[in-house]
Amino acid sequence: MRIGLVLVAALLSACQASLPALPAWQSPEGLQHAELGQIVELRTGAQLSPAQLLARLAVAPKVLVGEQHDNPDHHALQLWLLRALAAQRPQGSLLLEMLTPDQQIKVDQTRAAIAAGQAPQDILDALAWQSGWAWSLYGPLVQHALRQPYPLLAANLERREIMQIYSQVPQLQGQASTAQPVREALLKQIRQSHCNLLPESQLPAMLAVQQQRDRRIAEALVAAPEPSLLFAGAFHVRRELGVPLHLQDLHAAEGLQVLILAEVDSQITAASADFVWYTPAQPEQDHCATLRP
Repeated sequence: MRIGLVLVAALLSACQASLPALPAWQSPEGLQHAELGQIVELRTGAQLSPAQLLARLAVAPKVLVGEQHDNPDHHALQLWLLRALAAQRPQGSLLLEMLTPDQQIKVDQTRAAIAAGQAPQDILDALAWQSGWAWSLYGPLVQHALRQPYPLLAANLERREIMQIYSQVPQLQGQASTAQPVREALLKQIRQSHCNLLPESQLPAMLAVQQQRDRRIAEALVAAPEPSLLFAGAFHVRRELGVPLHLQDLHAAEGLQVLILAEVDSQITAASADFVWYTPAQPEQDHCATLRP
């Protein structure tokens, strides 16, 4: 037993020594908060070092990382995780919620051009990058991924597919993802995220889009070379509501690990994720203010 503990300690020490430097914090709020920078294993409550987190994630066939889309610290940590994990074992694939299947051929062509030393001058145009995803936040990660030997894969629905769902709501298959508590919790989140202003008649279609998006992400993970790594909005990766339920319905949930990058004071529990990494926060905004009568 003592020999085993010594070996584990030696491996962690070697891992720590080889880690890239952590990025400096960029968000302005919570810089003095007691949680700042803490990595917590939610099942046990144990605080982990970055090396210990990597040791746990590196053995997982699928790693799902949830972000807050407008927090620059989350994007910086994602790039750090991508580099650090690839240094621990070969990376099989990276999947992004921000890419759709109709962009995949452009992503593949751009990767091939870069590998041939012919990087496009206008990379946003080459990728048909969607303006809704701020390139200032996603650009460093995407440009790094395009230069790696493993594939960068789309994991979202195309706009035409979303329109089809709105016009004719499909029936979702699977017991875990269709459970009534799951649907009720998602409907509550949809109402709140739309400032409680949506007509009730629109909610079934909105719920269907959310769940079909999670199903698409799960299907993309099933098809992706392992070990796979997904970056998506935090709500998508939650164990009790999102993609993990769909992986369970697809009989492909074994060994997956969920890490949520969360601003300090966020309430993340073991029901939602395996690990949480607390970051500074962006200034709070009332997105509903302009919509209220």
